[in-house]
Amino acid sequence: MPTEYEQGNPGPERILGIDPGLNITGYGVIESSRRGPVLLEAGVVRGTPKTSLTLRVAEIYEGVREIVGRYEPHAMAIEELYSHYKRPRTAILMGHARGVLCLAAAQGGMDVHHYPATKIKKLTTGNGRASKEQIQHAIQREFRLDNPPEPPDVADALAAALCHYHLHGLPQMSSPFSNPATSPKSPTD
Repeated sequence: MPTEYEQGNPGPERILGIDPGLNITGYGVIESSRRGPVLLEAGVVRGTPKTSLTLRVAEIYEGVREIVGRYEPHAMAIEELYSHYKRPRTAILMGHARGVLCLAAAQGGMDVHHYPATKIKKLTTGNGRASKEQIQHAIQREFRLDNPPEPPDVADALAAALCHYHLHGLPQMSSPFSNPATSPKSPTD
């Protein structure tokens, strides 16, 4: 029997936010509600340090597939790849992690949405150059957590999910930093 969401009714939408990494991949699953976004689960998927690239990407893939199977999110929000020209190897290695994450999303039937770090930070804190600590505290406030999420990868993943939530007009959305003069025009700005 189709779910309320599959019947075209605007039921709660689940978003999987991802902060990709080969050693630590942060994730956060949020759900839309009439009162705003609700945190369902957040944490990290760890690749075993000092093992082969093949083993680490397999561990990331399996960990994310488990989360996808448990929560069946409708969309994945992931930070765009950024690399400094002095460190091209980092971009190549991160590309491997992003590839298996996108594969897990595709196999789970999710759309994948890529956002620049500056856009995620701007929508989360009001500052496109916010520090890790500022992101953690903004996420702590948003979800009324007792403590900031640790490690920072978890907060970054939740910030990516919130970015998608705010940019795609999900129920009762309103970024605490949005106004007509500063609201983003599209997800690719």
